[in-house]
Amino acid sequence: MRCLIIDDVHPVVFDYLAKASIEIDYQPTISAAEAQKIIPEYEGLILRSKLYVSEALVAKCPKLRFIGRAGAGLDAIDEEAVKAKGVRLFHAAQGNSVAVAEHTVGMLLSLLNHMQRADRQVRQGIWEREGNRGYELSALTVGIIGYGHMGRETAHRLHSFGCRLLSYDKYKRGYGDQVVEEVRSQTIKEHCDIISLHIPLTKENKFWFNKAFITSMQKPFWLINTSRGEIAKVEDIDWGLETGKIRGAALDVLENEKIQHLTTEQVPVYERMMARENVLLTPHVAGWTFESYEKISRVLGEKISTWAETLTK
Repeated sequence: MRCLIIDDVHPVVFDYLAKASIEIDYQPTISAAEAQKIIPEYEGLILRSKLYVSEALVAKCPKLRFIGRAGAGLDAIDEEAVKAKGVRLFHAAQGNSVAVAEHTVGMLLSLLNHMQRADRQVRQGIWEREGNRGYELSALTVGIIGYGHMGRETAHRLHSFGCRLLSYDKYKRGYGDQVVEEVRSQTIKEHCDIISLHIPLTKENKFWFNKAFITSMQKPFWLINTSRGEIAKVEDIDWGLETGKIRGAALDVLENEKIQHLTTEQVPVYERMMARENVLLTPHVAGWTFESYEKISRVLGEKISTWAETLTK
């Protein structure tokens, strides 16, 4: 088999593919348009986010036997079309779960203790203690929405702070333990001071976090989103902040991450969000550490090579 790799990946994946006798064509600088022209020549494809693997693209690739996503989410791939064609699909959610968890905790601590604002003030010669008084995690209840790799790693790190941890996952059952309480979504809305989103982007949950969810929360709360931007509608987050329903937001992802190319409707919303002192923003880097770069490729390589070896038995 030959595998085309169209994005930058850690070279550790090459060792696993070679072990499985998969020939590698590494073209990380190829354009999306150029890649689409030559993908039909290969049995395998590894990518990050350079292009969307659509039903139309898969239909043009009769040789294609596997696709590997060097990342956690699969929203850049039409999963139904891929599976319908009998193409194996691999991704590496385990590879950056620790990175996402640590980034989530870091953003939350910064938000609760006004670190970003306090830093700016001190640099300006302002020594304001009372206005920057923070909150202790141990006194708060955290709601983890989605208990996959990211949610679980986040919960285990937050557990050491002594806070109460509740989790809701629509697709999982029986995972509650000494770390986290498995609850219904209504329980999350009744008790939580913090909501941390850890769910993948699917057609079903696009804009799942919206004005209706915000309104249904019984207490003002802090929001953390290190999952996908289109899970949460930015306009509704802004509304929640304006009304005080959301006490603060830490967002690693946004509905539209091409911030130089916002729609006319999005511009004023984003401007208001970015002007708020209780909003902390990072550029979709929660899962992107020096360590996760290597681990993602290792996990992906292991999965593909294990599968390839079964074909020869």
